[in-house]
Parts: sequence; structure tokens; C-alpha cells
Amino acid sequence: MGMKKREGGLVFSTEQGRMCPECRNPVADCTCGQPERPSGDGVVRVSRETKGRKGKGVTLITGIPMDDKDLKAYAKVLKAKCGTGGTVKDGVVEIQGDQRDILVPLLQQKGWTVKKSGG
Repeated sequence: MGMKKREGGLVFSTEQGRMCPECRNPVADCTCGQPERPSGDGVVRVSRETKGRKGKGVTLITGIPMDDKDLKAYAKVLKAKCGTGGTVKDGVVEIQGDQRDILVPLLQQKGWTVKKSGG
């Protein structure tokens, strides 16, 4: 079955169901409203931050070349390796505590260029 296209309206495909008229992906996989993550310079940076956290430090990992879904799954693995909690905000993985010494070798195993930055 082929796709039926109407000018400017919704698109319907018998295989996929409703399609987004902008990106032509199935509505469930629509990428229109999602911000494009800047690709950066290919370097994964691991930094520590305490500002606005009542003195409690977190380790920030920026520049991981993954989409949101994969990034959340990978963050879960990193949190388990560190034995602590954390979150993903706007493509930045936050891990509680100063975990840089644990995280840098783990990230390097993936074949990425990793640098420590910040305090």
C-alpha cells in the first residue's frame, strides 16, 4: 500500500497510520517539535558543579552523541555504575556527587574523546 498525500493537510499511510505533514514521520515518531541538539565539537565533557545545589555537587556530562531516548537509557547505566541518582536535562546528564574519576574511563570505553572541565 502506498502513501496518500494531500496538499498541506494530514497524511495517512495504511502501514503507519497518521503521519505528520511536516516531517512525514508517523505521528508517534514526529520530530518537528523537538529541539535539534547542537552537534558540538565531538568532545564529551565531564564537569562538576555545586552552584544552586545547596553545596551538594553534581557531575555534568555534556556532548554525548545520542538522541534523548538512548541518552536516558545510557544515563541509567552510568547512575548504576556510580551507585547514585541523577537525571537528564536538555541533553546533559547530571549524576549526583563528584563521580568524574569513575565516569571518564567509562565514557572513553565507548570510543569518545573525553575531557574533564570546570571545577
